[in-house]
Amino acid sequence: MHISPFLIPILALLIPITAIVAKLIVAPWLDIQRRKLEIDAERTAEKAAQYAAQTERLEARVRVLERIATDKGVALADEIDALRTVPDQRPLN
Repeated sequence: MHISPFLIPILALLIPITAIVAKLIVAPWLDIQRRKLEIDAERTAEKAAQYAAQTERLEARVRVLERIATDKGVALADEIDALRTVPDQRPLN
């Protein structure tokens, strides 16, 4: 088998050219993919915090309702009115 004498320098030049192209194209693409993952992680953490806060609010309301249901000496109307006027509470619907 005979290899052309021009083939060796061409192949030798293709190696650095391939490395340069990879640096110019693949590296930015990988940076974009990494940034997308970071953004998704931030969104997921934000949603988890919102769900945790909502769960905490609901648990507090359930504790109040359990106390109302089990305490016989409590003025039920006052407790219900207090629940309706709690500040910073979004409707549960």
